[in-house]
Parts: sequence; structure tokens; C-alpha cells
Amino acid sequence: MSVPNRQTSGLAVASLVLGICSWTVLPFIASIGAIITGHMARADIRRRPYELDGDGMAIGGLILGYVMVIGALLAVGAFILFFGGLAWLAHVNS
Repeated sequence: MSVPNRQTSGLAVASLVLGICSWTVLPFIASIGAIITGHMARADIRRRPYELDGDGMAIGGLILGYVMVIGALLAVGAFILFFGGLAWLAHVNS
């Protein structure tokens, strides 16, 4: 019995590559691209399960992208709280 060859989804590969780039080269921009292409790849793989493969790569790109976005939002929040606290402290002591 012959099993048809499944092709790896290009969107899944792009999601994983952008997820890796979000941690190295383009921190916030690539993570948004990884999230978008990861969701598109998973939907495409679900629509054509006998033709496409690469769900693990798409999930990897999604995880890397979401973790980077959450980390960036937490870093911005910490920055605002730290310098806002310094400004408040300077205002109280003056």
C-alpha cells in the first residue's frame, strides 16, 4: 500500500523562521509575523491534512511569537512602572 507524500507547509516554515528571528534579529516585528503565519499554516494544514505537514513547526513559531510579545509587553510595563515610580518619588520629595 502506497502512502502519498505529504508536503511541508511553507507557512509553517515561515512561522518557525520568524519565531526564531523574533528572538534574535527583529524582536517585535518578527513575532507578529510568526503569530500570523502560524495561525494561517495551522488552518491550511487542517483544511488539507492529507497533503500538508508541518503542524509542529507552526506551533513552534506560534509559541516563540506569543512568548516574545508577552515578554515585550511585560518589559514595557516594567519600564513604565519603574520610571513612573521614580517620577512620583521625585514629586513627593520635592
